[in-house]
Amino acid sequence: MAHPVLKFQILSTDADASAKFYAELFGWTINADNPLGYREIDTKCGDGIQGGIWPAPQQSRDFVQLFVHADDVAASIKRAEQLGAALLIPLTTLPGGEQMAVLKDPRGLPFAIWRAA
Repeated sequence: MAHPVLKFQILSTDADASAKFYAELFGWTINADNPLGYREIDTKCGDGIQGGIWPAPQQSRDFVQLFVHADDVAASIKRAEQLGAALLIPLTTLPGGEQMAVLKDPRGLPFAIWRAA
């Protein structure tokens, strides 16, 4: 079973400023027209992964998070916890049918396990 990185997410305490910066720097198109207000990034290239910008709580730090594919998100959560990861956001089904969970690896780096709809 392969586990490719499917997308990235920038968590920013000022999501609008971050969106403006990356759009101007790289020419990315940023679209927040969705039910969650998530700022979807179109990097305008076919050889890389796409991503998005999500508002981080003000008490948080800004960071980049990777979304790694898993056929079975629940089983991957269990295995990650056995290896020392901590669950931050439990298994969640999003409005489009995607499933995800966010964990923190043993070194404290957050990452998401993701299954497309």
